[in-house]
Amino acid sequence: MLIIDTILHITKRKQWEQAKFAGIYQSESFESEGFIHCSTPQQITRVANYLFANQTGLVLLVIDAEKVTAEIRYETAEVDGELFPHIYGALNIDAVFKVIDFEPNQDGLFQLPKEV
Repeated sequence: MLIIDTILHITKRKQWEQAKFAGIYQSESFESEGFIHCSTPQQITRVANYLFANQTGLVLLVIDAEKVTAEIRYETAEVDGELFPHIYGALNIDAVFKVIDFEPNQDGLFQLPKEV
């Protein structure tokens, strides 16, 4: 299985600011699904355009997978059978080495930031 060193997660800027204060991050879906959805750099634009089109106030968390203290599992997506990284636990914020403002273009769609 291919393991990626850098994984990405999209969240609301406000939620990330709260996480920095708390020292840990949990996504909105963590309570209901038991994990934090992440993507590889190759997957993130497609995910963003599918789930977040036309949404503003977002940031892209660039995560060093080797520093994540919770378990990371690569699991098959129901939609297309592709493997996606999932973090099973809270994300320790020191594993996040870059936070990028992630806003859609005028057409409401996202492009991969140059910083990734």
